[in-house]
Amino acid sequence: MKLDTTMLRREGGKMIITSDDYVAYLNRAAAVIRDSKDYISGLDAATGDGDHWANLNLGFEAIILAGEKLRKLPIDEVFKQIGMLMMSRVGGSSGILYGGAYLAAAKAVAGRESLDAKGLCLALSAMVEDMMSRGKAEPGFKTMIDSLYPAVEAFRLALDAGENDRTVLERVKNAAKDGAESTRQMEARKGRASYMLSKGQGQLDPGAVTMSYQLCCLCDYLMER
Repeated sequence: MKLDTTMLRREGGKMIITSDDYVAYLNRAAAVIRDSKDYISGLDAATGDGDHWANLNLGFEAIILAGEKLRKLPIDEVFKQIGMLMMSRVGGSSGILYGGAYLAAAKAVAGRESLDAKGLCLALSAMVEDMMSRGKAEPGFKTMIDSLYPAVEAFRLALDAGENDRTVLERVKNAAKDGAESTRQMEARKGRASYMLSKGQGQLDPGAVTMSYQLCCLCDYLMER
């Protein structure tokens, strides 16, 4: 399943996202993830290996420590450095998937100092495509893709419809939250839950939930600026 990114390569748009903005968003997301330890660990204990929160939190801690360095870089290099940090510091599948996704985003927006709305959508599109490829997962597999994919698709469609920035971000945020919630009734096709008799049905996927946290933090930050 492949996203149509043709439209995204056109320039324009009023939203501007600098490296400072992205680091500020990451700080907000890191705090939300840190504070969700008990909830996410509980979800993961029911359907996964129990290490999702610890691994993701470790990655965000490393990113925050590098924040001052990241602020001074162009946005494509910010993504590259985050990808390398995730690959080197985070265990389990999260490190590979997040690291690869950020490296793909860096390539997608190579040469850009900052991003407009279309540039951000292009970066997120590259992320979800890389995650699906590396993880051999698609929407409906009960993974983080079930939050990220619909959010990116909502982003693309809202831009294509000429929606204003706030409406675009609201649609992305709602799609991310609804996507995470949709995993409750899904049967897992990947990970430990796929071997359970219940296939994890009735439980939210922790990776989809933490992905929705990040996307909601990003949208909230950009709407509040």
